[in-house]
Amino acid sequence: MENYRSKEIECMSREDMKKIQDERLVAQVKHVYENVPYYRDLMDKKGVKPEDIKSTEDLYKLPFLTKDDLREAYPYGLLAKPLADCVRIQSTSGTTGKRVVAFYTQNDLDLWEECCARAIVAAGGTNEDVCQVCYGYGLFTGGPGLNGGSHKVGCLTLPMSSGNTERQIQFMRDLGSTILCCTPSYAAYIGETLRDMGYTPDDIKLKAGIFGAEPWTEEMRREIEKLLGIKAYDIYGLTETSGPGVSFECSEQTGMHINEDHFIPEIINPETGEVLPEGEKGELVFTSITKEAFPLLRYRTRDICVLSRKKCSCGRTLIKMTKPMGRSDDMLIIRGVNVFPSQIETVLIEKGYTPNYQIEVDRVNNSDTLDINVEAPEGTDVSDVPAMEKSLASAIKTMLGISPKVHLLPPKSIVRSEGKAVRVIDKRKLHD
Repeated sequence: MENYRSKEIECMSREDMKKIQDERLVAQVKHVYENVPYYRDLMDKKGVKPEDIKSTEDLYKLPFLTKDDLREAYPYGLLAKPLADCVRIQSTSGTTGKRVVAFYTQNDLDLWEECCARAIVAAGGTNEDVCQVCYGYGLFTGGPGLNGGSHKVGCLTLPMSSGNTERQIQFMRDLGSTILCCTPSYAAYIGETLRDMGYTPDDIKLKAGIFGAEPWTEEMRREIEKLLGIKAYDIYGLTETSGPGVSFECSEQTGMHINEDHFIPEIINPETGEVLPEGEKGELVFTSITKEAFPLLRYRTRDICVLSRKKCSCGRTLIKMTKPMGRSDDMLIIRGVNVFPSQIETVLIEKGYTPNYQIEVDRVNNSDTLDINVEAPEGTDVSDVPAMEKSLASAIKTMLGISPKVHLLPPKSIVRSEGKAVRVIDKRKLHD
C-alpha cells in the first residue's frame, strides 16, 4: 500500500501537470523580470522578454543561473520580494568565497515543508510516527526542512540535530523513534555505534530512514538497511531551490520523484548548455515555479543524473531523477581520467570495507598521485595488511583505469562526519 500526501498532485495526469507548470512558469518569469534587476539584465542580454515565454516549451530560451551568479548577486541581488515579506534565510555550507544565502516568505516555508512532508509520507510516515531529525539545524536546510515536514505530517518530532551519538541512541530507544532523518554517513555511524554498544536492530523501533545531503551508493544503502533494520529512502534538494524535498524516493527505490508542481527539471549537456532528451545523462537544471522570495530560473545544479518518466509501481506520475552520479564540478581528473568518489566507495563496500574513506590527490614531479585511506575491518591481522592493500588497489584500478596507493588504517581512525563527509583532499595547486 503506497502512501500519498497529496494523491491528486502526485498521481496527476501529464497533461494536467503540464497545464499547472505552464501557468506557473509564465507568472514566475513575469514576477522575476519585474522584480529582479540582475536576472532582467541577463534576459535583456539574451533578447528574451517575459511575453516570449508562453509554456514550458519555451524554457530553453531563458538564460541559466549558476552558483557564480549567486555569489555575484550576494546578498540581496536575486531577491524578488521586499525584505518586509521575508521571514527566514538559509545558507549553504559554502566552502569557497561567499556563501549562498536563500530567502523565504512564510508561503515559501509552507510549500517547502509540504514537499518534505511528501517525502516522509512516501517513506510510510503518519501522525503515529516518531521522527528523529539528526540533520544539522541552523543555516543548513536539512534540519529545518525535515523538522517542518515532520510537523506537517503530525509525527512526534525529535529535533536532535547531529552529534552526541550515544544520546541519539538513548532517545531512539526511550522514545521509540520509527523514522530517522540524517546524512547517509551519519546513519551508518549511528548503526556502527548501536552495534558497538551491544544492541541489534531488534532493540530499536526504526522502520525507515530518509537520507540525503551527500552522495551515497546502492551498496551503502544496503549496508545501512542491514545495520539499522530499516528501509532507506533517498531525498534530494539544494538550498538554492529551498532545501531537501525537491525530490524524494518511494518504496520502489529506483530514483526520486521530483515535485513537479514546484520545480521544473531539465537535463543539459554541461559543456554546451543544450537541452538533452529524456533518458540522456547530463547536468540537472531546475526552475522554481512557486517560490516567491528567491525564485531561481534555470539554475544549474552541477549534479549529473538522468530523468525518466517510466511508469512507477507506486502510482506516482511525477518524473523521476536518478541518484546524482557525481557532480560536474567534483569530478576529479587524475592523470587524464575522470574519477568520481562514488566509484571508489562502490569498490570498498563490495569488498566488505566500511564506506569511510579519504582520497588524497597530489602532484609530484608533474605527475598526479592518488592515495586512498581506508579503515581496516575490525580484528584485521597486521600481517595480512600488505596483501589486503594490494588486492584493494587492484580492484580500484579495474574500476577507475588508474592505479592508486591504498593505505589501510585502524578501524574508526578516519573522522566520522556528522554533517557532510569530507571525502576528497586535493593538494594539487591547479588554480594558481
